[in-house]
Amino acid sequence: MNSVGQPLQQRPLSTRLILAGIIGLIVFIMFQIAPQLVSGGDTAAISKSEAREKAAAFADQQLGHQETAQEKWSISYRSDSSFYGYMSREKLLDQYSKKKLDQRYPFDVFHAVLYTSGEAIPILSVDLNMNTGKVVGFGRGVDSSLSVEAKKNSASLSAVSGAAGAASEPDLSLEQKENLARPWLQLWGANPAKLQIQADTEGYGLVYTDSSVKVGESLLQYHFKFQQDDVSYFRAGFTAPAWHVSYVEDQTSLATWLTGLGYGLPTLALGILALIYSILRRGHTSFKRGIFLSSVHFVIMMVSSYNVISETGGDSLESRITSVVMLIFYFIYSLLMSSMLYFSLVGGNGLWRKEEGLNPWPRAKEPGYGKYVLDSMRAGYIWAFILLGVQTLMFIILSFTLHNWSTTDASQSPYNMRYAWLLPIVAWLAGLSEEAIYRLFGIRMVKKMVRSTFLASLITTLIWAFGHTLYPIYPISSRPIELTVIGLLFSYIFLRYGFIATMFSHVVFDSILMGATLIFMKEPINIGAGIVTIVLPFVVGYIVYLFNPPRKPEQVEPVPPIT
Repeated sequence: MNSVGQPLQQRPLSTRLILAGIIGLIVFIMFQIAPQLVSGGDTAAISKSEAREKAAAFADQQLGHQETAQEKWSISYRSDSSFYGYMSREKLLDQYSKKKLDQRYPFDVFHAVLYTSGEAIPILSVDLNMNTGKVVGFGRGVDSSLSVEAKKNSASLSAVSGAAGAASEPDLSLEQKENLARPWLQLWGANPAKLQIQADTEGYGLVYTDSSVKVGESLLQYHFKFQQDDVSYFRAGFTAPAWHVSYVEDQTSLATWLTGLGYGLPTLALGILALIYSILRRGHTSFKRGIFLSSVHFVIMMVSSYNVISETGGDSLESRITSVVMLIFYFIYSLLMSSMLYFSLVGGNGLWRKEEGLNPWPRAKEPGYGKYVLDSMRAGYIWAFILLGVQTLMFIILSFTLHNWSTTDASQSPYNMRYAWLLPIVAWLAGLSEEAIYRLFGIRMVKKMVRSTFLASLITTLIWAFGHTLYPIYPISSRPIELTVIGLLFSYIFLRYGFIATMFSHVVFDSILMGATLIFMKEPINIGAGIVTIVLPFVVGYIVYLFNPPRKPEQVEPVPPIT
């Protein structure tokens, strides 16, 4: 960082640092990008409009339901994260794919639900393979809500069914249930004579087990539910063992506590202190400076929040009220987070200028600002490449030491966003808020208490890391370990290059990861958005430079000699 009053000048990028960035990018591509290119194949997911057409055709041809003008299909992405996580943990994913079990019994599906306008209870649902469009399951009425993780939610759905006055499981004999199930088993290519039968299992009317098809400890099963003397739900697939489900529940509970106590409370304390020190150091900072970035942050948060509000649930009064309540909640939350960003910018800037005599966040009017931002952007890209390489190495190390593994999370998937191509705007939220709160303000604030820059960096990094423990990566201890290393590197970048450089490094780091996610979706609009996402920080930095070009020294008129 430059000292207060000195001309702005960013540290030059050494050849060694640039080489480290190139190596980091190569490591990232080799171990994170290349494997997905090899395993992903050339098949892209079908579009949601295709999913609607295939679901409607199945409903007409197999379920005898012809769609009317008052009915509307809602498409969402569902994932059996429990079974996927089990396979990931036990290294069974390659086996599952090689046997082409993922084609017939996919853990990721498009869940198509048909609603009547204004009604909350769906008419029916159809699950489709995301890549082939083949139907893999269906449901009628309240059982339409059952999908990939049906067992996990069957109890709560039964309660909903009862509350809604829907028909419960009819009093059918085992023989009657078998007669109803047999045509569907035959349609799916299964021989009922070779299957073992279990009646009334965990909320299902009938479960068939095929012991000849096995994935680890999981056996292939065909699940049925019945209503009004007909099959109301059918799906074939695998479920994770009970011990795995219990382990994940315990880990999630621990992660919730760590997020609340290790991240939530300390972050709230930092926000309050930022407000206090913005006032105490007002003589060394400006309350005008953070308004623009905080306003941009608020707009991005609201756009991002709207983008992730699910469109499922039809257009019933209940779903509309839910959407309005969620928007109000996101508005308040976005306002609070943007306010915390604002006071962190103001207070952090004042602390460093007053107590360290350093200029962590230069003003646009300072000489050399445009060139400083351009150089900070370049440093941000190089350091982002290094960080990607370090993260990749951390994943490898943790896989051999803690045997960490990850699973899917439909709630964070771009497939469930209104516009998947808007996903990368989150990168700018993280780059702005997290670097302002935990680096610009947090490090100097905590240093006042511990009298050590390293300890202050470590403490704020741990707070930041605990905020990521609810991600679906297990054991949850692996995530804070990985992010402690990454966070300390962000702290080093901030202390050496200043706030703008570390902000760019964070934005570029997340933009590359999110841009790659869009590119792997293989739709033209998402591929284009992914590429734009990766180059956008460069564009922003260059635009700032163009609007703040180097100033030419003013020419002074020569003073005529006195005669």
